[in-house]
Amino acid sequence: MIPSAALQEINRIVGPRHLITNNIDAYSTDATKLKFMPDAVAFPANSKEISQIFLLANRNYFPVIPRGAGSGKSGGALPVNGGLVLAMDRLNRILSIDRSNLISMVEPGVITARFKDEVEKAGLFYPPDPASIKISSLGGNVAECAGGLRAVKYGVTRDYVLGLTVVLPTGEIIKTGVKTAKGVAGYDLTRLIVGSEGTLAVITSITLRLIPKPIACRTMVAFFRDVSSAMQTVSGIIRSGIVPTTLEFMDKLCIDCIREEIDLPIPSDAGALLLIEVDGDKARTVRETGKIHSVCAESGALEFKTAEEKNEIDIIWETRRNVSEAILKLRPDKISEDIVVPRNCMTDLVDFLDKLCKKYNLPIPCFGHAGDGNIHVNIMLDKNIKSEVEKADSAVEKLFQKVVEMGGTITGEHGIGITKSPYIEMEISRPALKLMIRLKKAFDPMGILNPGKIFPEFYGD
Repeated sequence: MIPSAALQEINRIVGPRHLITNNIDAYSTDATKLKFMPDAVAFPANSKEISQIFLLANRNYFPVIPRGAGSGKSGGALPVNGGLVLAMDRLNRILSIDRSNLISMVEPGVITARFKDEVEKAGLFYPPDPASIKISSLGGNVAECAGGLRAVKYGVTRDYVLGLTVVLPTGEIIKTGVKTAKGVAGYDLTRLIVGSEGTLAVITSITLRLIPKPIACRTMVAFFRDVSSAMQTVSGIIRSGIVPTTLEFMDKLCIDCIREEIDLPIPSDAGALLLIEVDGDKARTVRETGKIHSVCAESGALEFKTAEEKNEIDIIWETRRNVSEAILKLRPDKISEDIVVPRNCMTDLVDFLDKLCKKYNLPIPCFGHAGDGNIHVNIMLDKNIKSEVEKADSAVEKLFQKVVEMGGTITGEHGIGITKSPYIEMEISRPALKLMIRLKKAFDPMGILNPGKIFPEFYGD
């Protein structure tokens, strides 16, 4: 509980229009649909206001939870212990786009799609492309180290973050990183904060690396009789020397859920599909499209199509972005996991999931970023049926065990948050976790910033 005197001081810091204590249900949940009610929500305007709030929180010992757009899928922005939600909506400016140095300065509340559009107007390109691009904020992308559809070729958010301005939980305002292509002075605090899920500092500005916008791109759809053929094609494309911009996968359950929503003829016996895109100069994209067509044919593709019109391309990618919602036709609820395995293990993983589906009698549709082995595994259930909840929880544990055995990771882009916290020691050793706890305490000695995230409670001792 935040003391009333502290609430009055927060009101003074941010102004009466920017602190709310009523009608705050929207800030109690995120994409996980889990719910924890905060005591209040503040909308700071700058680093100084956040610093003052932290100083107050340390004196009065109440939690402060930074929040972007609330699109997170692991509960990283949930106020699990109550406290003050720090909504970053007002820090929403694109401060600069520097065409000469290929960098941009932004505030964390900028929506990713808006930033992408403004950068492209300047003839430049920001590659990270999470499925939540139309609603997620850049600050949230940085906090979670978001990946997305283009990661196979261009990497993830951390590969484009050059520097940050952050407010530490102790109230200090610091700058990390550089605005230049090179810089190795001191420890790399930028990389440490990127992906830390809002547990080490609050980001108030971001320096992002940009690249020239590709001249052309070509989008392809290939249908296969089974998953094994599709995965064989993924390996074949990479072996051919082509690194596609995107290389996305859907299984039969996903295909069946989108049949009515995609304006393309889908073979009745399609058991898997690949969505593929290449970019570069026009000659290169034509050449690579031809090679990919050949690889698909050799792997037994039922049908191969190159999308020619912009509206056709837009429909295809919009359908891919919406598949997460489309599969709710199978069950009213789902547990969505974003595991990653080595590419050569993907066929074995999908075979394992088929067995898991039969064992627990639950649909488990899969889709995701086949080009980098990041598969979104969705365990569908009805949370009002206790037996299905128990089976789904058991299936998650079995999935994580298998993924770690394969040399993979239990989360590629969603983060640990609270939903994966019970499983983190499957992947990270206890000594490594204890080192992370010591780092957390060095940044946040009073434990006020986003408590209850990432680490199981017993590591806090």
